[in-house]
Amino acid sequence: PPSHNAIIYSYAAGGAVSVAQLFMAGVIPGIMVGLSLMVLAFIVSTRRGYAKGELVPLRDALRITWEASAGLATVVIIVGGILGGVFTPTESAAVAVVWAFFVTMFIYRDLKWRDLPRALHNVVRTVAMVMIVIGFAGSFGYMMTLMQIPAKATHLLLEVSSNKYVILALINVLLLILGTFMDMAPLLLICTPIMLPVVAAIGISPVHFGIIMMLNLSIGLITPPVGTVLFVGCAIGKIPIERATRHLWPFWLAMLAVLILVTYFPFFAMWIPSLKYPGVSY
Repeated sequence: PPSHNAIIYSYAAGGAVSVAQLFMAGVIPGIMVGLSLMVLAFIVSTRRGYAKGELVPLRDALRITWEASAGLATVVIIVGGILGGVFTPTESAAVAVVWAFFVTMFIYRDLKWRDLPRALHNVVRTVAMVMIVIGFAGSFGYMMTLMQIPAKATHLLLEVSSNKYVILALINVLLLILGTFMDMAPLLLICTPIMLPVVAAIGISPVHFGIIMMLNLSIGLITPPVGTVLFVGCAIGKIPIERATRHLWPFWLAMLAVLILVTYFPFFAMWIPSLKYPGVSY
């Protein structure tokens, strides 16, 4: 948290899935992914003899943390405000924008008044792209409802197997394939209305399934040919994508291992939500 994809998933599910629960459910899986990639990066770096950085003294670490505290407070304000019932997830976005503007303009002084037109232009472009996707996804969802595609998909998968572990495996394989060709947000908008009735029929929590979807599709972000994070990383590192891809398989395996654990052991995703919401079980 705060994850915009969790909000998109909740929207795609018709608002029936709590964003606050999704935020809490994503904490442990997120830590698992982060730690697994950190350990893997350490092992690879050690074996290849990469140069080591200098250890930051405690005094400097505390100073850097204090200097970053205003920016880090954005996450605290959003998550704390939502979980505390101060504002809704939608309202939290407006609060976060106001706070980020204040911090950037008056505390860090990185943003100047003359930069506002360009910043607003970039915001409008981003919002326009997202709203176009949401608009088409809404129309697509309406067509699927008219054609009873979710019900047909549920019937088709249940004909293959009534075992929830098999169905989850099939869904994961399908999402892994789709995630290599499309970005996460459009897939959440398109696939959630189709797959949510399927997992509901086999007794899977929609919150748990949302975390499974986001974990799964995040693997596609570093997978060619449409891995957006892979493209950004290669642009920053100034290396060809083909060269980076040859070294990605350990990271794919690490993320896949976390995906399997979270898929078949709901405890990892549902434990924190169950602490705040007594009706949530795993």
